Amino acid sequence: MTTLFWLTPAAAEFTIEITQGVDNPTRIAIPPITQSGRALPEDVSNIVSNDLQRSGLFSPIPRQNMLSFPATIKEVYYRDWRILGSEYLVVGQVVENAGRYRITFSLVEITGGRTVFTKVVDGGSTQFRDMAHYISDQVYEAITGIPGAFSTRVAYVTAYPKNGSMNFRLMVSDADGHRERMLLESRQPIMSPAWSPDASELVYVSFETGRPAIFRQRLATGAREQLTNFKGLNGAPSWSPDGRKLALVLSKDGNPEIYTFDLTTRQFSRVTSHFAIDTEPNWTPDGKSLIFTSDRGGTPQIYKLAIASGRVERLTFAGSYNARPRLAPDGRTLVMVHRDNGNFHIATQDLVTGDLRVLTQTYLDESPTVAPNGAMLLYATKQGDKGVLAAVSLDAGVKFLLPARFGDVREPAWSPK
Repeated sequence: MTTLFWLTPAAAEFTIEITQGVDNPTRIAIPPITQSGRALPEDVSNIVSNDLQRSGLFSPIPRQNMLSFPATIKEVYYRDWRILGSEYLVVGQVVENAGRYRITFSLVEITGGRTVFTKVVDGGSTQFRDMAHYISDQVYEAITGIPGAFSTRVAYVTAYPKNGSMNFRLMVSDADGHRERMLLESRQPIMSPAWSPDASELVYVSFETGRPAIFRQRLATGAREQLTNFKGLNGAPSWSPDGRKLALVLSKDGNPEIYTFDLTTRQFSRVTSHFAIDTEPNWTPDGKSLIFTSDRGGTPQIYKLAIASGRVERLTFAGSYNARPRLAPDGRTLVMVHRDNGNFHIATQDLVTGDLRVLTQTYLDESPTVAPNGAMLLYATKQGDKGVLAAVSLDAGVKFLLPARFGDVREPAWSPK
């Protein structure tokens, strides 16, 4: 049995356990952001503080240690914040008008005694968490020079026992694990969720028909359609950067090959032809090529296919196993599952220099997915005998775990926006 949901609330949420941060994180203070001293339905400043702390680059000053709670720049006494060792301060206040809320917030550099910016964000009474993530993004980018990814979402699959068998759920949550929602529940496996470029839809593989099939589903309404129903393998869907096509793997002609599927014309085009297994396609940022996994060289390695010419080149040579390729937004950093001394870890390879870097030391690491700002990646791993999600920065300096309260978690996909 398969049950459809569309963004219905679910009880389970992730917890976040930071296991490694940078040696000298930036000290920052975010006093309470209130409406004329009255608490808001969501603690905006606490959400901002947690976002920045989770990045591993910031060390927020605990609220109980603050000497004052300024809401505007005029109320800031720089000496108080220098005593606490704060390098930056975020102040903000909320004004309501006809059921809409406007937060005016400023980033203040304490060491330099200057205002970095003052901005506003608007939202309804149910959007305080969205507004908080927006503030986090603006602060993060102003200080690091890298766009924030706190307003993004994550799709993933959970598996849990029910009535003597495993059940599967396709879930979506904020990047911090809050507002977890269930899109689909099934007694049959769900795999390989992938976001559309505008983050309004997902494609994924479901076995609910008795064999693997690819489905497309809108998040806002829950409306979905089945895109493939071929015998054999129907898997690994990946959306093109322009949103017009999918890359996918089909074995309808006898061998697993990579195809593209035009979502407008509904035409399939076969783009690989080899006796080996070609699988796990992903698009390059320019939409002109696909990277994929193949054992055509004898062991699983990663290749690049130029769609127009059909030219294939091998990208990985280090080690006997490299798979599940993903490209960072820069188009230069290849992220993959790499077998190292018999263990499966997440690694990156610079496609210009060829430098390989193993990022993780956890157990049975798989399914990497890169944040749209290219700073972090999520992957599935094991904590004891339980499947959990973990995150690591692409320089391996920041690491944290996101264990769910219930069930195993697998197959993460980070939204593009």
